[in-house]
Amino acid sequence: MADVVLAIDLGTTATKVIAVDRNAGVVASVEHDYPMRTTPSGEATHDPDEVLTAALTGLREIATGGHAVRAISLTGAMHTLLGLDASGRPVTPSLSWADNRAVAQTAELRGTGRGTALHRATGTPIHTMSPLVKLAWFAENGITADRWCGLKDYVALKLTGELVTEHSSGSATGLMDLVTRSWHADALAFARVTAEQLPALHAPTDSFPLTFAVPGVAPGTPVVLGGGDGPMANLGVGAVVPGVAAVSLGTSGALRVVRSSPAVDERGRVFCYAIADDLWVLGGAVSNGGVVAQWAEDTFKADLLDLLDEASAVPPGANGVTALPYLLGERAPWWDPDATSALVGLRREHGRAEITRALVEGVAQQLALVLDAVRSVADVHAVRVTGGAFRSDLWATVLASALGLELELADDSEGSGVGAALVAWRALGEFPDLTVAAELVKPVKTISPDPGAVRHYAAARPGIERLYRALAEL
Repeated sequence: MADVVLAIDLGTTATKVIAVDRNAGVVASVEHDYPMRTTPSGEATHDPDEVLTAALTGLREIATGGHAVRAISLTGAMHTLLGLDASGRPVTPSLSWADNRAVAQTAELRGTGRGTALHRATGTPIHTMSPLVKLAWFAENGITADRWCGLKDYVALKLTGELVTEHSSGSATGLMDLVTRSWHADALAFARVTAEQLPALHAPTDSFPLTFAVPGVAPGTPVVLGGGDGPMANLGVGAVVPGVAAVSLGTSGALRVVRSSPAVDERGRVFCYAIADDLWVLGGAVSNGGVVAQWAEDTFKADLLDLLDEASAVPPGANGVTALPYLLGERAPWWDPDATSALVGLRREHGRAEITRALVEGVAQQLALVLDAVRSVADVHAVRVTGGAFRSDLWATVLASALGLELELADDSEGSGVGAALVAWRALGEFPDLTVAAELVKPVKTISPDPGAVRHYAAARPGIERLYRALAEL
């Protein structure tokens, strides 16, 4: 039997459970889907017990596969929030990062001195995704709970009997002081909660004994707390040394680079979240990634691969069409949930190929704007990428050219789960530090930028912000 860590990755639409050996190899994997419930009013929620059932089912399936389980580790989507009663039962749905109802509470802080101070202290931008403003929304709508936690914390509670979280997920709440790594007093005051109502904060490598019966896993097996899916993804693709950024691009996207100390930029454009071992990710998430191509597929009633092939034949600049691709509002670097999309420069001769190309370029330019913001605080000279979008050559070459950097393509299947597993192997003493663990993860392909496209996108990028500002005025 191979020694493995079982990593539970609680995603937005599915939970994956993977078995990872000490060489970062994935030896088994299962996945269970569930819906995210959305409404026109901005609601985006999960049933906590539905997600818990998916996690426990996957855990049992992998654990009974004949492996020697050394530990369980956890990761999951960041910025989730649910309320619990005194017995630990959910009294609210779990709000996802995409829940957009705390608009008024966000507006109360955005652009103010208090909001700026909270962003700098906690590392979390002022946005409707943040549990900081979600808690204020709950309070102002008369919704109360004995305790509040993230979805990953709820699963940990069921596995260990302890309501705890770690610095990685805690740093994405807008409630944790990055310097003291404790709950921040003014953030608690704005959110109308006390520190006692929140989970106890621990290091990502801390563990608690398994108390829930899982066939194939010995009682008392360490359950390592792990961290948020974004920071864990950096580790899972081997991007944990300074100057090497990780870009993930699926339905949405993100760019993150590692620092040895926490920081945010002066203009408030980036986030700062903990990994472990005094490593921090600095970066930004974009709400619109592959979703723009899915929108084109639905709108033009065409096969997605055919559309992307047609768009590949269009030159950089999409024959004069520019897209602001904010179908789902936008996060970095604007952090504007009310942002809307636009196609600028359309003429009669343009068709679906130009529009699709412009949308892809719009996403790549947005990630390049994030890179510009990150570079005001940290060096970036290399990029590792992961995500389903990179199965398309168009996405890969356009992004490489927009960033002006070679892209090292990593395995896109289990990044966050592998990262959480490596944190567990670190906790078990297998590695002296996480940078050594990350050396096990190697890229599988390199994608080079097109020099002419690099020049075109760099020249066009300042106009993106001007268009965004003008559209916001309108």
